Amino acid sequence: MSSSLLRPALVLGLLSCVGPFAIDMYLPAMPDIGADLGTSVAAMQGTITAYFLAFGVAQLFYGPWADQAGRKPPLYAGLAVFLLGTLICTLAPSITWLTMGRFVQGLGGAAVMVVPRAIIRDMATGHQATRLMAAIMLVISVSPMLAPLAGAGVMAVASWRWIFGVLAVAALLSLLMIRFVLAETLPPMQRQHFDLTDTLRGAKRLLSDRGFMALTFLGGFAMASFFVFIASGPFVYTQAFGLSPTGFSLAFAVNAIGFFAASQLAAGFGMRFGAARVVRVAVLGFFASTVSLVLVGTLGFASLPVVLAGLFVANAFLGLVIPTVMVLALEEHGDIAGLASSLGGTLQMLAGGVMIALTAPFFDGTALPMLAAIAVCGTIALALSRGVRVQAAVT
Repeated sequence: MSSSLLRPALVLGLLSCVGPFAIDMYLPAMPDIGADLGTSVAAMQGTITAYFLAFGVAQLFYGPWADQAGRKPPLYAGLAVFLLGTLICTLAPSITWLTMGRFVQGLGGAAVMVVPRAIIRDMATGHQATRLMAAIMLVISVSPMLAPLAGAGVMAVASWRWIFGVLAVAALLSLLMIRFVLAETLPPMQRQHFDLTDTLRGAKRLLSDRGFMALTFLGGFAMASFFVFIASGPFVYTQAFGLSPTGFSLAFAVNAIGFFAASQLAAGFGMRFGAARVVRVAVLGFFASTVSLVLVGTLGFASLPVVLAGLFVANAFLGLVIPTVMVLALEEHGDIAGLASSLGGTLQMLAGGVMIALTAPFFDGTALPMLAAIAVCGTIALALSRGVRVQAAVT
């Protein structure tokens, strides 16, 4: 990557970490939060659902706004809303207030997911954009390793409320980065005046683009496997495997290592073998590894080391898939990159939310239902990669 893109990659990666940190940092504290607020496990899981729901829907708003007003105003507004939600969570006297705060957090956090993708499209295309996306994914991928450990560290010296206090500080620092470090990448002459008719026309164009939809949902069900793990992993690792909050955080971190290591190879593999081939082979590898884990679990051999190793391999394949399909989905839609990013992000979040809702009734505290749900995500991704002409969409 050129030196001119290195600083934007770091800044965009740090901004994009705000949302994942808001999801992952409080996971080790969930039992303590539930006990303190006198609520159930199901209600605590509802705080995750509230965040994902708001996060998904709000993306439809930030993308068109970023196309109309430039990239920085939506980032300012989104982080301000995120900060408000974080303060509500910090002071929440009940599970109802905590859930409300998480919903507001999600409304704001969506901005730092949608807008950076559009900024990438402003700055680069093709393999250069994939390199930039992979570099950002490297920064983002550190968050699943650090966020739970940071949350456990805060719990060791203070109450769970200080976890949200740390997130509030992160939001303030992000606002300062946008103001003083991040340059505006959409010149005024390239901005689009908001028009509902044009927006609906753009949405229709995207929804009828078979390549865009295939790549969006392919990435969506790949990410849905992460969502399933986030919803079930804390309980599997603590109940089935008997890990402490710190032990869970370390195990959670292992699952991210394969992803971020492989993501750095995505652009190079794409240049050498072609993006379509990389996507097809990586999705096949993800499918094979997740189905193998289910078979091992069905036979009663899903021990902690086996689960950790299997998810490490599966996530490594996802590290090749996700940054590639994110870039390729926007490749042919530079004139409506904000709308494409927001619509794609919403569809992907909905895919993840649906998977959590469908699999939640089958959760029994063991690893097998979680592994089966992840394998379902792999199966759907494989069907999308084989049933649609990905080659035509990515070249």
